[in-house]
Amino acid sequence: MRGLVQRVIRAEVKSRGASSSEWSVAGAIGPGLCVFVGATHDDTAAQADKLANKIWRLRILDDSEGVMNRSLSDVHETGCPAAVLIVSQFTLYGDTRKGRRPSWIYAARPEHAEPLVDRVVAQLRSLGATVATGVFRTEMNVDVTNDGPVTLMLEV
Repeated sequence: MRGLVQRVIRAEVKSRGASSSEWSVAGAIGPGLCVFVGATHDDTAAQADKLANKIWRLRILDDSEGVMNRSLSDVHETGCPAAVLIVSQFTLYGDTRKGRRPSWIYAARPEHAEPLVDRVVAQLRSLGATVATGVFRTEMNVDVTNDGPVTLMLEV
């Protein structure tokens, strides 16, 4: 599994289904992390748990001296909301090594990927995170105000 993590001041995802022309806010957070999550064919529930734990403990939030020394776990321990916006993103497995059109052969089918993304969300919530999400299998618009900017790719 892959997670593209962005430290954000705020993030919001709007979605609309195939049969609708109306956009609606699916999830929004203030300061925290926006994580785009992708799965490939052989990813497992154990990898989803590992990704969630990595996100929870990733020390990319500033401490009182402005040093990236705190994690969502640390923020949660102080009683502040440990906010995460999770957005499913099959394009994280786009293969661009040949030609100009990405290949999606490494991206998991929705019926395999959706339960894994849901598991990442559930695991983060069980750890104490405040989690907002996009809507799987819909068109989404994501508005992110990146903080830093800090953007990291996680792969488990």
